[in-house]
Amino acid sequence: MTRTLVLGGARSGKSGYAERLAIESGKEVVYIATATASDTEMAARIRHHRAGRPTEWITVEEPLALGNQLLRWSSPERLILVDCLTLWLGNLLFSSGEQFPEVGVISLPALFHEQQDMLASALTRCSSDVVLVSNEVGMGILPVGAISRCFMDEQGRLNQAMAALCDRAVLVTAGLPLVLKGPAC
Repeated sequence: MTRTLVLGGARSGKSGYAERLAIESGKEVVYIATATASDTEMAARIRHHRAGRPTEWITVEEPLALGNQLLRWSSPERLILVDCLTLWLGNLLFSSGEQFPEVGVISLPALFHEQQDMLASALTRCSSDVVLVSNEVGMGILPVGAISRCFMDEQGRLNQAMAALCDRAVLVTAGLPLVLKGPAC
């Protein structure tokens, strides 16, 4: 079993690259989607992604309990593709419905760290090949608001933690993959 983290910016080609890895694996694919249709624009994005997936793939929509789903679908005959950790992190951050201040210290919901710990544990116990997709958000301008800075920091921490647990890490920019860790494919 292999663990691959695919990183990139928005519209970098990271999801397409991850999907190609899934297809080329020859395994049954379980696609775990973390997005929620929070507005009409996001609903349209979700419809677009669904329409582009192979019909034989099993799609599981899970906005919060990602580690549980990894273990639920774990099987050596499967590849589990998670798209994406960035939306999942946002779901966790705003799971309590709390309004965050524009300045000051941000107190993260208990679920935030609980679910991240569960994901890390599940990733090490999962018997499937796993491909995780995540945005690299720390390469731009430092955000103005406290919650935006907190999100950027937490996304960076999550990406580092997942890269440490994965056999491979690939950065995709302009549709071109650059292997950062592990064997080239």
